[in-house]
Amino acid sequence: MRRTFGVGALTMFGVLFSATLAAAAAEAVAPGSTVDYTKAIVIGCSLLVAGLAMALGTIGTGLGMGNGLSSAVNAVGRNPEAQGKVLITMMVGLAMIESLAIYALVIALVVLYANPLLKYIGL
Repeated sequence: MRRTFGVGALTMFGVLFSATLAAAAAEAVAPGSTVDYTKAIVIGCSLLVAGLAMALGTIGTGLGMGNGLSSAVNAVGRNPEAQGKVLITMMVGLAMIESLAIYALVIALVVLYANPLLKYIGL
């Protein structure tokens, strides 16, 4: 956990440091001109949100599918005669859980390609 946090913090520091260098280079090229970074900030935040939506959506559905499959296997192991009913119920449950990952994908694609924030700020 600490290593993951350290890698994440180091990555975030690298991104912020490189953005600072890019801003300094832009001012060195055109001194006195004003540059509006609003669109770049909104697009960067949109990429971050889309990645988080997909990450959290798939982690949750993966855990749910694993628990459902484990319970179904345990149920069939304890009562082999109920295999047909357990299999049908498990398949319906897995389909419902998988739909959550598809919803996360839809949200990520909307944020990436039909970004409502860009229309809101007038870009």
